[in-house]
Amino acid sequence: MPAPVFETRSIEQIPESERHGRPFSLLTLWFASNFQINGLVTGAVAIALGLSLPSAILALVVGNLLGGLFMAYHSAQGPKLGLPQMIQSRAQFGSYGASIPYLVVVVMYLGFAVAGGLVAGPALAASLGISRSLGIVVYNVVILVVAVVGYRMIHAVSRIISLASAVAFVVIAVGLLPHLHHQPAGSAELGSWLLAVSVAASWQITWAPYVSDYSRYLPSQTPTRVTVLYTYLGSAVGAALIMALGAAAAALNASAVNANPIGFLATQVPALHGVLVALLLLSLVPASAESPYGAFLTALSAVSDGGVLRSTRRARSVFVIAFTLLSLVLTLALPSTILTDFENVILFLLYLLVPWTAINLTDYYLVRHGSYDVGDLLARRGRYGTVRWGPVLIYLATIAIELPFVNSALYEGPLARALGGADISWIVGLVVATVAYLLWCRRSPTSAAAAEALE
Repeated sequence: MPAPVFETRSIEQIPESERHGRPFSLLTLWFASNFQINGLVTGAVAIALGLSLPSAILALVVGNLLGGLFMAYHSAQGPKLGLPQMIQSRAQFGSYGASIPYLVVVVMYLGFAVAGGLVAGPALAASLGISRSLGIVVYNVVILVVAVVGYRMIHAVSRIISLASAVAFVVIAVGLLPHLHHQPAGSAELGSWLLAVSVAASWQITWAPYVSDYSRYLPSQTPTRVTVLYTYLGSAVGAALIMALGAAAAALNASAVNANPIGFLATQVPALHGVLVALLLLSLVPASAESPYGAFLTALSAVSDGGVLRSTRRARSVFVIAFTLLSLVLTLALPSTILTDFENVILFLLYLLVPWTAINLTDYYLVRHGSYDVGDLLARRGRYGTVRWGPVLIYLATIAIELPFVNSALYEGPLARALGGADISWIVGLVVATVAYLLWCRRSPTSAAAAEALE
């Protein structure tokens, strides 16, 4: 029996009888999610840091290839457990303790939803001859519809848009290349280069809370290596390509990219201006729809016992409408500036998400080897407890340890300053959280089962 168009499941385990799809769908979904205008804006940050175009592109490629590894390895958890991403955090933090990363992730979803509106609103207004406010409203209505329908709609839209957006960006790249022959040398400082690597890595790591949401309907026998590979190729390669184009666009005219990136890119090929604006706007739809959809699953993980809802469609619709209204109000209240604000947001989120992804992946691959009691994961007072204070404290302590290595517009840590502005906080966070969690699992009496798995 074919799966319903309107998704009827929420955070409960997807039964084997409802599993469907092929791992290749992850490539198109993650390519579409990354190969879009916000990724281009992120790539432009490397030029804003003073790097030359070749140096900027190298930093962006390295950052995406490294950060994408951590993002992609979450993908295998979906078919194996049949659960969305964040509910799995109960195994590490406890059913109530996991509310800390849940809150971070919901704020992240809201930030990306607002960023999408800030990019799309002015472009829609310019192309349709309407006000900026009305452009933002129209854009949010489209996103709302896709998110309400759910999983199948998001995958279907991604398949179509992955090809359309790739064609649009290739055309734009051809239009940009002739103008790039005389560019300033830029900075060769290692600190700036490492900061650009961190920006790209953070883009990848901020996808980590999304990943299993879109692989959980795949058959449970789907090979881990295949799931991870398709996710990695779609996300890391897609983002590296679009960020390189963003760096090229910013090298040509950074202020125009910051003010109205869609309008600026479309003007590079005047004969196709209208078509390119439409395709660039469509490129935002998959990732933007994932924000309210993922926020619903994460918020439900914080409050649900058992995961089964009387009417998932109604609950998701109510939540998505409320979430969209909130992001709409925030978007309308904010100015249209994008570049600096977006850099600050993704770097800030990186500091908070790195310890979570390290603990989650360590628990799954090194401690429990993918073996979980799903019934207890969904129960408030199952074997994983309500608050596992060890991992909660490791999570918070790792964030504190990261701070001296942070370099952002809001704060520059003393060690980052000593390193010439380099931001290696994400590397420090991954190492510290991984090692600390492994030691805790070995030594904590309250984690005997996990310790046995390591013997």
